[in-house]
Amino acid sequence: MNLPLFIARKYFVSKKKKNFINIISIISMVGVAVGTMALIIGLSFFNGLEDILRNLYGTFDSQIKVEASKGKSFVANKSLIDSIAAVPGVSTVSEVIEDFVLISYNDTDMVAKIKGVSDNFISNHRFDEHLVQGELLLKKDNAPRAIIGRGIQYALSISANNDFLALQLHYPKNVNPGSLSPSSYFNKQSIMPGGFFAIEKQYDETYIFVPLDFAVALTEFGNKRTSLELQLKEGFTPETVKPALQKLLGNQFKIQTSEEQHSDLFKILKWEKFFVFLTFSFIVAIASFNIFFSLSMLALEKKRDVAILYALGATDKLIRRIFVSEGALIGLIGASIGLVLGLTLSYLQQQFGVVSLGMQSSIVDAYPVLIDPLDVAVTAVLSILVTLLASYRPAYLASKSKFIADL
Repeated sequence: MNLPLFIARKYFVSKKKKNFINIISIISMVGVAVGTMALIIGLSFFNGLEDILRNLYGTFDSQIKVEASKGKSFVANKSLIDSIAAVPGVSTVSEVIEDFVLISYNDTDMVAKIKGVSDNFISNHRFDEHLVQGELLLKKDNAPRAIIGRGIQYALSISANNDFLALQLHYPKNVNPGSLSPSSYFNKQSIMPGGFFAIEKQYDETYIFVPLDFAVALTEFGNKRTSLELQLKEGFTPETVKPALQKLLGNQFKIQTSEEQHSDLFKILKWEKFFVFLTFSFIVAIASFNIFFSLSMLALEKKRDVAILYALGATDKLIRRIFVSEGALIGLIGASIGLVLGLTLSYLQQQFGVVSLGMQSSIVDAYPVLIDPLDVAVTAVLSILVTLLASYRPAYLASKSKFIADL
């Protein structure tokens, strides 16, 4: 039998009339439970938010993006593309020309970003789930088609069923000095809308996808590209393929994974998650102060018991273990209740979306939640460790009270 735990349990579940010490112990337990529950829910929310952003950007962005380290574009000849495609793990290499253009449609103008992509871009199936109207085609009957963000569609009032009105795309030329003709300032190309996508407001209001040869004709880039977008084979990750690409291409090219393309945003999320963890950890710590005071008063109340135990041969270590066990019981029960409540609420939100965002234009209907086992383990260890630390000082003081009470 574990004697310190047995005595601590007797103190904790005493059948005598509840006194002020018992009330403080219960308050301490509730505080630890609330702090633990808040930690689980808060961390799960940030996990869910990060997961949504990864999936969102993973749809739009390639798994690996290759750009020039300096300058806007680089020469992408066949030998370069073939050498990249030969790297183990690389499935497809899509050539990309991306730049701002002026779009005109039915006497309405706006500036947007054109993204000319090679034919294998569609075969990657990155936009399959986000096509909201039309067809996911860059060419139809050998004629170019544009895949347009829904925000641009609304801004220009583009009709998906009008086969007679095309978009006019304008791109600035390298104007010769002294040229006065306005027509010499821009290249102009016409293209029919083919389909419309909806991913996220930032993309929907900015991007229009066109065939690569159409973008070459409009921008006059020739064999230059602004980037190469790589998709990987199953079983390979960007982190494992990137070193081989960097070794092949050298410092002349910048190679970024999908997360690195949005590194600032993910860093902010990680810092916010850290500060949430820190804030709710303080709540658990404050609750542990109540454990400290309740054990200190319990040590004074149990002077008689301590004296009897010493008379029976108890050691300082045994007395310390009794009061530490008392604090551990309070912390363990509180942490367990908090973990169960936090995990239950998080699971309900994750599966059923109980708490809605209340916004029709949001990406998801309910607050995103994702339970991470590592967060659960860290939260449990933190809650128990803090309560043990708060229990040690009263236990130490109780072990030094070697007086004999009046019997």
